[in-house]
Amino acid sequence: MTKDSQLFEHIANKRESCPECGEALVFRNGKAGPFLGCSAYPKCDYTKALHPEHDPDLDRLIPDSQCPECSKPLAVKHGRFGIFIGCSGFPDCHFIEKKDGQEDNDTQIDCPKCQKGHLLKKQNRFGKTFYPCSAYPKCDYAVNLPPVKQSCEACGWPVMLQKHLRGKDVLVCPQKKCGHKVSLS
Repeated sequence: MTKDSQLFEHIANKRESCPECGEALVFRNGKAGPFLGCSAYPKCDYTKALHPEHDPDLDRLIPDSQCPECSKPLAVKHGRFGIFIGCSGFPDCHFIEKKDGQEDNDTQIDCPKCQKGHLLKKQNRFGKTFYPCSAYPKCDYAVNLPPVKQSCEACGWPVMLQKHLRGKDVLVCPQKKCGHKVSLS
């Protein structure tokens, strides 16, 4: 019997009730994994984490720390990518402290759509790299290939994308209507 199945069996045998409304707690699945939720949902939205590492109440403030953006205290937080240090003022402030040795993800290439932000190198939750505008959500421009600061000869778009195509490195215009390619070799 696995650790999770033992935990599920223990909770099922215990028949816990909701501390807010008294209804029975039932197993539910979410994007962070299984949890216990009130059976009276949506009238009662009580939830309880099955594993302590998924419990948002475990976020702990760091004494004598200060967010450089909003001056609120920093906290050790638990997210879908693991433990990190972020501002306790979330969702008003989105500051996250970089890990030691973490590279600066700003490509220093101006966003060709809004001309206000820069293209940043980011990873989605599946580990794929993409390059969105730093002015998101005001600007929703993003590309999936590494951008290069070079204008397209055909349409004049200020950014080209570096792509490996048929054994050669090429620059490709990201504009669907253009599709201009330039060989790098």
